[in-house]
Amino acid sequence: MFEVGDYVIYGNNGVCMVEAVGTMNMSGISKDRLYYTLVPVYKHGSKVFTPIDNNKVIMRRIISKEEALELIDNINGIESLWVQEERRREQIYKEALKTCDCKELIKIIKTLYLRRQSRMADGKKVTAVDEKYLIIAEEHLYGELAIPLKMPKDKVEEYIADRVGTMELE
Repeated sequence: MFEVGDYVIYGNNGVCMVEAVGTMNMSGISKDRLYYTLVPVYKHGSKVFTPIDNNKVIMRRIISKEEALELIDNINGIESLWVQEERRREQIYKEALKTCDCKELIKIIKTLYLRRQSRMADGKKVTAVDEKYLIIAEEHLYGELAIPLKMPKDKVEEYIADRVGTMELE
């Protein structure tokens, strides 16, 4: 069970802080069931209420600083996604996002960076689907990493690039 003040990943809401754990004071809702009140860190002004025994949406503790640094240090070894059938591309991105797994987010980002470079080299534009899923994957990954690394979300990409670049020079 999560405690008040814990940071968690809650499905496509991304990073949330547990604001409260308790019963709901609403008509039609059982007074015996416990709920988390979650506050999405990057979606100001919203709250999520979910039963503590909800198993329909992935909910997990965010990664630690050590796990974040290890993940970044291993980025070069994480493979991009292989999409054989072009018409399944969006479905593959959706499936990877649903896992709420940082490695899967990195796979999406790497795939889309490589695809962007390839398309631009061929004189083609980046597709709207690619752009959409790149933004979503970056938002979720950088949002999660920002918390244990104690930095603003908009500085995480630069931090990763610097750290990975420094490792390549060693």
